[in-house]
Amino acid sequence: MRVGVFGGSFDPVHWAHLVIAEQAREQVALDRVLFVPAARPPHKQTQPLSTFAHRATMLRLAIAGHLAFEVSEVEKDRPGPSYTVATLEDLRRCHPEADLFLILGGDSLRDFPNWREPERIASMATLVAAPRPGYLVQSLPNWVRLQEIQVPLLEISSTDIRKRVASGRSIRYLVPRAVECYIEAHGLYRNTPAV
Repeated sequence: MRVGVFGGSFDPVHWAHLVIAEQAREQVALDRVLFVPAARPPHKQTQPLSTFAHRATMLRLAIAGHLAFEVSEVEKDRPGPSYTVATLEDLRRCHPEADLFLILGGDSLRDFPNWREPERIASMATLVAAPRPGYLVQSLPNWVRLQEIQVPLLEISSTDIRKRVASGRSIRYLVPRAVECYIEAHGLYRNTPAV
């Protein structure tokens, strides 16, 4: 089984995330794509973050009806920062027969050599890289198995969505409608600094 692993804060999930995941599924012939919300992103430890429950619920709403997409809560109760290497080790134990494919945007790929244990990550998963606006897929050391995918470049970011909500602007068509309704119903991002 070929399993894509797509981690991130997803605060909130938006259409660009979903397009990347679907294009990775199709172009890399993935059987499943696991969306893994980070419990404590190491690079965002000083930034406010919606609760894990809110972010996981928004993901479930966004992928509802897609049989190959699933939300994994593998990081939910892990203490300390949510390092990708630990997540892949946990997923490897849960799915020992699976070939893992770590889905990254070009913005994340740029920093990959500075992640915790990048060589260990590369030994457990093939990296699947999608360009993002302003970030093309770059070359990496030869010990990294890298597959580039082509995706429409959507200039949508979670940071911008949070800023829009905080200032009372529309987020229609930037996130799935169910996610938009959830944000509104739960008052998310209204009274928090949008970083």
